[in-house]
Amino acid sequence: MAVHSHKALIWLPFAAGGMLAAFVLPIMIVLTTGFLFPGALSYERAYAFADNWIGKLILLGVILLPLWHAAHRLRITAHDFGIHNDTAVRWACYVLAGVGSVLTVVFLLAI
Repeated sequence: MAVHSHKALIWLPFAAGGMLAAFVLPIMIVLTTGFLFPGALSYERAYAFADNWIGKLILLGVILLPLWHAAHRLRITAHDFGIHNDTAVRWACYVLAGVGSVLTVVFLLAI
């Protein structure tokens, strides 16, 4: 009898967050600072992007997935540095990621 694991459901957001943090966030930083295309992301254009439901979904993914990726990486890094009280570290990392997630959803719905 094969035993199925649900670990893939946990690792999927972690891997997606790492991929977004590595490939998409640097591009977004370059675009928002205006190095390549000055004025391409003015306030009006950014607001119009965030006001659209597709833009909200993109922003939600670009913010939430790296946030949860960072929470997991910080927990593992704390363990590597000798902080072995995993329950407290886990609570600190994941509660902060959860609060950031809720705030992101609230702010995106307020636009």
